[in-house]
Amino acid sequence: MTNHEFYMDLAIKNAQAMKGQTDPNPLVGSVIVNDNRVVGIGAHLKAGEPHAEIHALRMAGEKAKGGTIYVTLEPCSHHGRTGPCAVAIVEAGIKKVVIATLDPNPVVSGNGVKILEDAGIEVITGVRQDKSQRMNEVFNKFIVEKTPFVTLKAGITLDGKIATHSFDSKWITSEAAREDVHHLRNENMGILVGVNTVIKDNPELTTRIPNGRNPIRIVLDSTLRIPLDSKLITDKLAETWIFTSERFEKDKRDTLEGQGISVFQTSGTTVNPAEVLQILGEKLVSSVLIEGGGTVNWSFLENKLIDKVVLYVAPKIIGGQHAPSFLAGAGMDKMKDAVELSNLAVQPIGKDYKFTGYPIYTHEES
Repeated sequence: MTNHEFYMDLAIKNAQAMKGQTDPNPLVGSVIVNDNRVVGIGAHLKAGEPHAEIHALRMAGEKAKGGTIYVTLEPCSHHGRTGPCAVAIVEAGIKKVVIATLDPNPVVSGNGVKILEDAGIEVITGVRQDKSQRMNEVFNKFIVEKTPFVTLKAGITLDGKIATHSFDSKWITSEAAREDVHHLRNENMGILVGVNTVIKDNPELTTRIPNGRNPIRIVLDSTLRIPLDSKLITDKLAETWIFTSERFEKDKRDTLEGQGISVFQTSGTTVNPAEVLQILGEKLVSSVLIEGGGTVNWSFLENKLIDKVVLYVAPKIIGGQHAPSFLAGAGMDKMKDAVELSNLAVQPIGKDYKFTGYPIYTHEES
């Protein structure tokens, strides 16, 4: 490991500690080194607040002059709610800037580097680039495509079931796995289910960890069948947004909106998942965790709208032709159309295993 990698790893670690706090902004960490000593360190804490580089520069003070700053994302070059970090770095007298990855937004990518180089500062890029890009997978998609990064999560048995044939599902996975799910909820701006899940389970869809934040609760409900006494309607623990179709019941919509529920309509007779993501993007929701049943999960997968899959697999077998699986729908017609998961990671958690991977939707003709 080189010195550059060591200090960049430190910057990345500090950035990751803020996961769930900065969206729709990226996670960014920064470290300033002078005479082989860390003199400043910072992380972006929240959208609208000073960026990581500014925190590090303030900590370093005069010790920043002649030093090297490590930053996990290219310093910004524009005036937004905060000033351009590239200019602040120049003014602090930094002599070298080490950057993990350039800004993913093609409109501004490279502009920060240009400001630094024009000022005579040495710039090194690409140090721990893969780690930085994976850390900001949500931001990297949202800033370019303007739609949320979508994670499909499910707790399943070895035979892919999410409940028995009598729809008993408590509990498939261990307590440790269920606690990990709450960290996932904390990291996402929205959590999405179908109305059948609401009717059957009456969930809260909240985050139950210390200092956790509750995501926006999103329900797909083509005809507004959601019961008015559902916890999502009555508990006021978090915002609830309902997406419906052209078949919605007007009086029910008026009642829901009167209780502070936001209702959005998509085209067609069933909720259009692509339009759901488009609307969420317009509302600056950068990440969504799907915890739906098989029908909802399949509607997003068949439309190639899932960016990441997280499966908690319990070493149990249920069986049963009518026991629900985490994916329903028609399924793939041919094996060559099966969706593969890339960069698959497997992690033991409690008595279970956590599988994390990224869908590949393109296939070569065989």
